[in-house]
Amino acid sequence: MLFSELIGHKEVQTQLLHIAQSGRMPHALLLSGPAGSGKRCLAWALAQYMLCDNPTEGDACGQCRACSDVSKMEYPDLHFSYPTTGANAISENFLKEWRKAMEANPYFDVFEWIKTIAKENNQGNITKDECVNIVRKISLKAFGNKRKILLMWLPEFLGKEGNRLLKLIEEPPDNTTFILLAENMERILPTIISRCQVVRVGPIGDEAIAEGLQAKTGIAADKAHTLALLADGNFNTALQLAANVENNYAVLFIDWLRACHQSSGLGWVKMAERLAELGREPQKYLITYGLHFLREALVHSIVQELPVRIQGQELVTAQKFMARLDPERIGLMSELFSDSHYHVERNANAKVLFLNASIRLHRIMHQLEAPAVRKVFVN
Repeated sequence: MLFSELIGHKEVQTQLLHIAQSGRMPHALLLSGPAGSGKRCLAWALAQYMLCDNPTEGDACGQCRACSDVSKMEYPDLHFSYPTTGANAISENFLKEWRKAMEANPYFDVFEWIKTIAKENNQGNITKDECVNIVRKISLKAFGNKRKILLMWLPEFLGKEGNRLLKLIEEPPDNTTFILLAENMERILPTIISRCQVVRVGPIGDEAIAEGLQAKTGIAADKAHTLALLADGNFNTALQLAANVENNYAVLFIDWLRACHQSSGLGWVKMAERLAELGREPQKYLITYGLHFLREALVHSIVQELPVRIQGQELVTAQKFMARLDPERIGLMSELFSDSHYHVERNANAKVLFLNASIRLHRIMHQLEAPAVRKVFVN
């Protein structure tokens, strides 16, 4: 992976290049940012630059043997660690699947990864055996003349096992670099964070996502721009939306709101059945669009001078919608959609989930549900 192939994050690229060129490479870097922001791609490009035989000022050469091996994730001194499933599992057991997933889409999230290597309801983990194996690998002599690099995706899955790596991260062998890629800093041991130089990676900009979508999928510019707005900085979401571009989530979401506004139990049931037939991924995109719609409608109602990322009839609907609801109830709806997204990901009964959501949306719209109401979860 070359820096020139990355989507967005020009400032972070410059920062990482400066670190690599300074001659004072820290023994541990921690790239922190949301899912789909391209942290793995940034780390991959940095590793290739550091291991390249003929790097230029702004990128790896892309031609040498080291670049070829790193691009295929076959360089002997570039190691990967990531969540796996199973009590005694180690990352090397899933290296074939990892390379295949990274080649297909290096922006995938942890749910997609776990589904690739195990059943969907399995929990990811970085095990004791994985930590022991990391210590063993990093303690070995390097094969090449450069350095050893360990790229660890989601160190928050270490839990208490992270204590086994503290000494190694603090005092690694010469010419060894740890690159940790985190999404939730609060779940990482503070003693690990304190041993790392932290680099913040924000969401990818809308324009960069739109350009990336056009380059990777060939989608039209106007549609790419619309999907970029919905993706909200997550390129993995943008790719998934592009794969389902025939679905008009805006129209379907507006239809759902209108059905929920009416006092018709039969209408709620029919809408729940309609949404249940979509399949899990389209359901997630629909809810994601709903959160986007609420956020933009709320922002527009408060500061009308700010640019709005919904257009046409959707904006008209949003304006009418906000005229009837206060921000507190918009917050209730956002919580409901977030909870629904969580349970869709975990394979809840879709018909029951959307019927429950429709009833609650009706109650919120007609001020029948107080802000302090206890949440109802569907399992």
